[in-house]
Amino acid sequence: MTLIRCGWVSLNEPIYIKYHDEEWAVPIRNDDNALFERICLEGAQAGLSWLIVLKKRESYRIAFDNFDPAIVANYDEGKIAELLANPGIIRNRLKVRAAINNAQRFLTVQAEYGSFDKYLWGFVDDKPIHNHWQTIKEIPPETEISLALSKDLKKRGFKFVGSTICYAMMQAIGMVNDHTIDCFRHPEIMTM
Repeated sequence: MTLIRCGWVSLNEPIYIKYHDEEWAVPIRNDDNALFERICLEGAQAGLSWLIVLKKRESYRIAFDNFDPAIVANYDEGKIAELLANPGIIRNRLKVRAAINNAQRFLTVQAEYGSFDKYLWGFVDDKPIHNHWQTIKEIPPETEISLALSKDLKKRGFKFVGSTICYAMMQAIGMVNDHTIDCFRHPEIMTM
C-alpha cells in the first residue's frame, strides 16, 4: 500500500520524506533548544527552499552548538567570521547575526515566562490547532495568530520573524496541524 502524503513533499528527496513523516506538525513541548533551532532554521530559510535548510541542518547543529541559546547569545566577531566561512550553513551575514540576536531575545523571554515553550504555546491556548485542508492550495501562508506572534516577537527585538516565517514555524513545531486530510499523518497528528 502506498502512503499518501501532503502535496508539498518531493518523493525524490528522502530527507524531505523523513521530515514530513516524522517531524512536521509533531508538537514540540518542553524542549526550548528544539524551539530555538526552529526559529533559527525558519529564519535561515527566508527566500530559500526548506529542502536547502534540511540538507544543511546537521551542519547547523554543529556550527551553532546544538542550538543552545545560552551559548549562541555570546558569540563574538570571531565566531561570526567562522560561521560566515562555513560552507555547511547558509552564509548570510544578516541571518547569522539574527540568530545571535534572537538567542539573546530568546533568553529574555525564557526568563520572563519560565520557558520559551510557555510563551509560544500561549498563542494557541496551549493546544494544537487541527485544520482540515483538502489540498495544499487551501493552506494559508499566515494567519491572525502568526501575525500576532510575529508582531510580539518583533516588539521583543527578534529578527527574521515575519508572519509567514512564524506560520511555517507554527506548522513545523505542531502548534498547527496542516497535513491535508488525505495525508496519512493528519489523523496521527490529531492524536498527539
